[in-house]
Amino acid sequence: MELFWLAIGTIVVGVFGCVAWFWGSNMILDRVYPPRGPNAGDNIRKANQIRPWLFLGPAILFLGVYLVYPIFDSLWRSMHNARGSEFVGLSNYAWHMGDGKFRESMRNNMLWLLVVPALSTLFGLIAAQLTDRLKWGNIGKSLIFMPMAISFVGAGVIWKFIYEYRAPGEEQIGLLNAIVQALGGDPQLWLTLIPWNNFFLMIVLVWIQTGFAMVILSAALRGIPEETIEAAILDGASPWQVFFKIKVPQIMGTIAVVWTTITIVVLKVFDIVFVMTNGQWGTQVLANLMYDWMFRGTPDYGRGSAIAIILMLLVTPIMIWNIVNARREVR
Repeated sequence: MELFWLAIGTIVVGVFGCVAWFWGSNMILDRVYPPRGPNAGDNIRKANQIRPWLFLGPAILFLGVYLVYPIFDSLWRSMHNARGSEFVGLSNYAWHMGDGKFRESMRNNMLWLLVVPALSTLFGLIAAQLTDRLKWGNIGKSLIFMPMAISFVGAGVIWKFIYEYRAPGEEQIGLLNAIVQALGGDPQLWLTLIPWNNFFLMIVLVWIQTGFAMVILSAALRGIPEETIEAAILDGASPWQVFFKIKVPQIMGTIAVVWTTITIVVLKVFDIVFVMTNGQWGTQVLANLMYDWMFRGTPDYGRGSAIAIILMLLVTPIMIWNIVNARREVR
């Protein structure tokens, strides 16, 4: 209950703080450069040059404190020993290259990258096309989008119950094992089945991200000029041909943006693995491994920070490409 009121208080203070800042800073600016009097024109010009920085200032400050500074701090820590008392250069990075758990994490992250963005985008595209053609499409969209409102931790807990195991003959509280046992099969410890357990974890993120892909792609499909579709139909194109040869090529840029956005989410995946397997049974990923080095057992901030920098290097090129492509789409 205390956390609830703390969250409410934070929201209230944040919202009213922003309102107070914008109102107060504008009032002070208008006092310093009044928009009336003999120098009104010059004052308005100067105020208009300063005003955007009043709005951008807090954002730049918080980005600097909570994003830019941690990057340089992590880089510094990654080149020092566990306690930061001795400079070791690139030794932490070299150590990870030879570590079995790190290689396992890299393999699993690559597997996630191959599966999750592809399936999420595919299912989102199918859902966008179908829901736009059905009378109850808006209800379907709401149901598909609903997992996006659930935190990754909450989704992990839900799906952990779906995969829950009880001994054969006992009542199965896990949905999947209940179905298997009802059909005459033996219940399985799904999250320990190597390598299939990785795919069972991926299903959770696909379930969440399909709604995101559907919403973006649905908007893109609605933006396709009707003339191109009508011309294709008049030329005798089938619905499949209209979809794959007319619609999809015209939204390929949006598909790429959705794909890369989900790719960034996948590279940083942590919560689902942490909640469901904690990286055991061959399911370790980079973000969870970083957490292990930083906060479990005897903390090693050097090796943990090295993984953080590696993650940043993996995410940054994709993020830059995504931003550039999104700007191109807007133009």
